[in-house]
Amino acid sequence: MAQALRQPLPETGAEQDSTLVPPHGGSLVSRILSGDGAEAAREKARSLRRIPLDEVRLADVVCIATGVYSPLTGFLGEGAYRSVVEEMRLPDGTVWPLPITLPVPAALAAGLRDGEEVALAGPDGEPLGILRVEERYRPDREAEAVKVYGTADPAHPGVRRTLRQGEVYLAGPIWVWRLPPQPFPDLAMTPAEIRAAFRARGWCRVVAFQTRNPIHRAHEYITKVALEQVDGLFLNPLVGPTKEDDIPADVRVACYRVLLEHYYPAGRVLLAAFPAPMRYAGPREAIFHALCRKNYGASHFIVGRDHAGVGNYYGPYDAQRLFRRFRPEELGITPVFFDRAFWCRRCGGMATDKTCPHRDDDRVLLSGTQVRQMLREGQVPPPEFTRPEVAALLVAAVRKGATP
Repeated sequence: MAQALRQPLPETGAEQDSTLVPPHGGSLVSRILSGDGAEAAREKARSLRRIPLDEVRLADVVCIATGVYSPLTGFLGEGAYRSVVEEMRLPDGTVWPLPITLPVPAALAAGLRDGEEVALAGPDGEPLGILRVEERYRPDREAEAVKVYGTADPAHPGVRRTLRQGEVYLAGPIWVWRLPPQPFPDLAMTPAEIRAAFRARGWCRVVAFQTRNPIHRAHEYITKVALEQVDGLFLNPLVGPTKEDDIPADVRVACYRVLLEHYYPAGRVLLAAFPAPMRYAGPREAIFHALCRKNYGASHFIVGRDHAGVGNYYGPYDAQRLFRRFRPEELGITPVFFDRAFWCRRCGGMATDKTCPHRDDDRVLLSGTQVRQMLREGQVPPPEFTRPEVAALLVAAVRKGATP
């Protein structure tokens, strides 16, 4: 059994296709066991100490196991962690902007030995994978927050999570024999499956769009402008853990579905769920989101205003500036930059700051806070801001108490 666990599966989840961009690091990682290997791991886990996974680490395990986080095969060791936090690179120089770690309480870590195998337990308390503990180390969590999030302010949701998580990080490769149930089974496609879908459609140049918010007219505008230049649009909304006052994933997904049904060409858009947690790391997370979509096979990635931002912690175009710090070949995916998009009454259509000469008084500009207030008061957002079908879903969700 131990020998079986120490022999990783082939790192390619599917045969490489030269028409699609290669995965980050060159190979698509798979850490999912099957057949005899899965049965042996399941049996082995019964006698192992169990590490309960919170919702963030559970989502990370799913992303590591299925190759979303290629080239990672497990949780980062101390050297890789420090390199990522300080330099936004893995020790071999590969660009990687966010530390993927497994924090645990010090008391739990104290009873472990380097080289020991532990069972990773899902929300039902049952093991779903195994971690070989190669390292245990104590990070400086405040220094990590400052580097990754640009602030130590505990009001920032990512900082707050970092400061509250376990004092000791466990590191090592993982193997998984089952994935937890996904909230949208028909949208739960792995990078290997997405790549196969792109090939089946004959797509080579694919633009990906990340969102954690209900899709509105500005999103529609920039995705359609980008779609003019490529073979297909990969709409990949984040459905992993978010902060409490974000619109729930089921409401957001319903909005994506109705918009695609009525306003996009079916043969040129693929909708699938992105299972990663939201970290609200602004510019660093924008790079991270692009690299993950590269693993799905996207060649281009939309970067708009305040990508992955929260509050006023980041400038509106900080993410775009960070992309420019890296050479194109280091990222391997082409960013597509957009300015703020809006409806201009004088132009009579959608525009951006780059294309519209008129004043804000002529523009329909609504913040997320303003829209939520309108919904709470029973007001329907104007059609210049969001399509009527989407607005109807949001109003209904507020009336049911499903949105903050």
